Amino acid sequence: MGKQFVIGDIHGACRALQECLQKSGFSRGDDQLICLGDVCDGWPEVKESIDKLMSIKNLVYILGNHDQWALNWMEKGLAPSVWLVQGGAATVKSYAAGIPEQHLYFLKKALPWFESENLLFVHGGFDPNLPVSRQALHDLIWDRTLVANAWDNRAIGQKLTCYQRVFVGHTPTQTFGTTEPIQLNDIWMLDTGAGWTGGYLTIMDTHTGEYWQSSRVDLLYPGIQGR
Repeated sequence: MGKQFVIGDIHGACRALQECLQKSGFSRGDDQLICLGDVCDGWPEVKESIDKLMSIKNLVYILGNHDQWALNWMEKGLAPSVWLVQGGAATVKSYAAGIPEQHLYFLKKALPWFESENLLFVHGGFDPNLPVSRQALHDLIWDRTLVANAWDNRAIGQKLTCYQRVFVGHTPTQTFGTTEPIQLNDIWMLDTGAGWTGGYLTIMDTHTGEYWQSSRVDLLYPGIQGR
């Protein structure tokens, strides 16, 4: 296997995804891509984004909270207003012509978390005091406590987990005043706001820490509003 890359929350921005793959030199045949979840909800190309991800031979896809919302709509017809106004309407529109069975399967088989060589990949966060395998899916895709604790303890230089590095999405780095990835001791925040106006999509080499960003996503979709 070649290099290992991790990418943040895509939120229907297929053009940004394509830019990240090109800028990083990602090899579809040799390299591994770990996606931290939330390909759904936001920009208009959710279907195209999943098609692009499905074309990658060595893909690991982590379930995000927006993916779970989209699954609830695809399988059960559930479309709460809280989801629709947070990008869900774009997902519904993207599948106006129908939901391919492969896309439903893609989201249903998404992993709650992934470990690789003492690296952990999870969408939201987890409780470092418990084995990740014993934690509820809801917590793994919705948690922000891990990131909040990492931020509060950033000056101490103390690891919060048993892992060498933990890669998370879910909480946009704009929350902390930047559109770049943030390293908080052993925690890497990779959601750099691709779902929002003014945000970017980020892809990173997990072993070197080198990263590449798309163009500002709203400029890739002029006249269209994201989340």
